[in-house]
Amino acid sequence: MRTPLTDLLAATKGSMIVSCQALPGEPLYDKERSIMPYMALAAKEAGCRCIRTSSVRDVLAIKEMTGLPCIGLIKRVYEGYDGYITPTMREVDELAEAGADVIALDCTLRTRGDGSTVADFLEDIRRKYPDIPLMADISTLEEGIHAWQCGVDLVGTTLSGYTPYSPQLDGPDYDLVTGLVNTLPIPVIAEGRIHFPDQAVRMLGLGAHAVVVGGAITRPLEIARRFFGAIRSAREDGGVAGRIL
Repeated sequence: MRTPLTDLLAATKGSMIVSCQALPGEPLYDKERSIMPYMALAAKEAGCRCIRTSSVRDVLAIKEMTGLPCIGLIKRVYEGYDGYITPTMREVDELAEAGADVIALDCTLRTRGDGSTVADFLEDIRRKYPDIPLMADISTLEEGIHAWQCGVDLVGTTLSGYTPYSPQLDGPDYDLVTGLVNTLPIPVIAEGRIHFPDQAVRMLGLGAHAVVVGGAITRPLEIARRFFGAIRSAREDGGVAGRIL
């Protein structure tokens, strides 16, 4: 059963959506069973009211274990497609069947292998699934405006820094969130390189409806690498003094 978009938005306004994802090749990916529902349960106990997750099995398992609504996506690489987040109708069909409450998809203006445009793709989805809310993952203000004009319900800054023409920042893209909030009449979801609580608070202060945090909470390999990287850089700069025990 899907949570109505109005209820989902009310539950997440001014709050945080936790991204619980593990892909093949990552330490928390288990081929036999999904570990992500336990991550989602921890997020729920901390106060989270919506989960963003990838794959059909994680949408199903997280909804069953936590009862929380899920923003679902599927990461799949196709020849000729620059984007890989829910890139074709195949992934949309799978997520719809799994009961994803919102479907997230790449709405960047990059090449699509079938020759269609983002506008074409969104029109096809709306025709087939008129009642399922759509979240546009974008990387620039232009893409966010275009996705809104094509009829999406939410716009997220997920792909800022993941396209060659968007700013390559170490931290969150505050300017993009500000531009979207000041331009669009639909909810803006701040996502991408939000590593610390003060960054999440700042995003909400800029007017984001909610923030998505994943790597700083649910990806221990990424978290550990960030710590080791900081220590390594400090050593190289001579900033780590004292004896290592």
